[in-house]
Amino acid sequence: MPIAENIARVRANIAAAALEAGRKPEEITLVGASKMNGAAACREAVAAGISALGENRVQEMTAKLREHAYDGAPLHFIGHLQRNKVRQVVGKADLIQSAGSLELLEEIEKTAARLDLVQDVLLEVNIGEEEAKSGFLPSKLLPGAEAALEKSHIRVLGLMAIPPAGVERAENLRYFDKVRALFLDMNGKLFHNKLQVLSMGMSGDYEDAVRAGATMVRVGTAIFGSRHYEI
Repeated sequence: MPIAENIARVRANIAAAALEAGRKPEEITLVGASKMNGAAACREAVAAGISALGENRVQEMTAKLREHAYDGAPLHFIGHLQRNKVRQVVGKADLIQSAGSLELLEEIEKTAARLDLVQDVLLEVNIGEEEAKSGFLPSKLLPGAEAALEKSHIRVLGLMAIPPAGVERAENLRYFDKVRALFLDMNGKLFHNKLQVLSMGMSGDYEDAVRAGATMVRVGTAIFGSRHYEI
């Protein structure tokens, strides 16, 4: 199906899930996860009114920036970010969703300071406490947030999380609930309830994420179809 039709269908599903949870559909930002889709597909999504586009890989993001793939929509970096590639992302991405360590926050701060800008980030939480995944462990989230608050060139907008892959739906829902609880706790204790962004949910579970309180979902396959290498 054309990308515009897919976006319309995903938005309708988001709206239904939001209303079911007693929420307003306009509270949820739809990010098109455009990994492995070329500039033409990104431009099609922008023309169809996607809220933002998200990239997982720095090299791919850089290549598509040269092609003006994201013109007309905010660009988010949503993948694992290595410290040695921070300078390629800060100031290019409107939002870095994967700020998941003290070391990474420090590198983002240094780069943003050199560029004389404030970089918006989400703190990534490793909600499943998986060794192979990046992100703050739940027990380390508050100290990580406190460290971020001390940096004058970083602005925290909220949290991002990816539950472990392959779990049953009931368990996935529990992870979403845990992330929301962490968000509310951090928001109340450190940010005076000013944080607005809770990014969780992807193509297979974004409706459940909305029901659980997500304000942002990252949807790839359900918008762009099966991933394929174009660039």
